[in-house]
Amino acid sequence: MHFRFLQKVLFKHCDPAGIVFYPRYFEMLNDAVEAMFSDLLDYPFEEMHPEAGVPTAQIEIRFTAPSRHGDALALDVTIGRIGGSSLGLETRAICADETRFEARHTLVHVGATGRPARWPDPLRARVEDVLEGAA
Repeated sequence: MHFRFLQKVLFKHCDPAGIVFYPRYFEMLNDAVEAMFSDLLDYPFEEMHPEAGVPTAQIEIRFTAPSRHGDALALDVTIGRIGGSSLGLETRAICADETRFEARHTLVHVGATGRPARWPDPLRARVEDVLEGAA
């Protein structure tokens, strides 16, 4: 795990049964990614846009247990690999030592035209440092 994002399950995340409505997990994933880019990689979204972006190109998620209103989730993000313009991530959401979901997702760095673009050299160097354990 390279980055941990803490998320309390709020009323807005839940359906009438009081459990997280699954699309809200995707919002939590995006929040974790945005925080990781800012806090770990020093490449905050607010500075990245409008010249670039990092949309999700692929995502696979496995839900293993429900989360309920008030639960304290830890979203642990691991960087798996960096390509020319892609970044492979794995995220595991945990609550009280129980896995709630596991996700594998790929982000693509895009330029102002919306087409894939090579990661900026300073960001690439930072990711490589993280992967080598130097972060």
